[in-house]
Amino acid sequence: TALGFDAVEIFPSSADALDVAELGELLARHKLRVAAVGTGGGWVVHKWSLTHADPGIREQARGFIRSIIDLAGRFHAPAIIGSMQGRWSDAAPRVLAFDYLKEPLAEPGAHARQYDTPLIYEPLNRYETNMCNTLADGVALLESLETQNVKLLADMFHANIEEADIA
Repeated sequence: TALGFDAVEIFPSSADALDVAELGELLARHKLRVAAVGTGGGWVVHKWSLTHADPGIREQARGFIRSIIDLAGRFHAPAIIGSMQGRWSDAAPRVLAFDYLKEPLAEPGAHARQYDTPLIYEPLNRYETNMCNTLADGVALLESLETQNVKLLADMFHANIEEADIA
């Protein structure tokens, strides 16, 4: 807090990689809260994504995301899906990849509701995904979901690359 921060975003390699008690002590000692917990470790460490052509890999991605939601929920924080959304490809063409993505966003969104937090979806720049690159793309995706518990994250790093007018 001496530097003016109120919260931190955590990006674990897995939900089990964190010592929850130690994290709680560090947060209390520094008067911080958890702003969000990223799910990107599922992609970075395991190469799992919600749009992978292999249904087994998609299910592993979903399980990883549920475990991160449960971890984040212990700190009353949302989980973020960014890189775990994956990419469309020849093996999972665009329309099919979006179908693969919609249900896994809706189900974890409903799962997060038990912690009174939303699931956060983050559009990424074209160098990281070919799914949703702009905020308008993200809004259209979220409006197509059954659940209302998935919210959009407007990350200025990605918006600076993709948006014609960042304002």
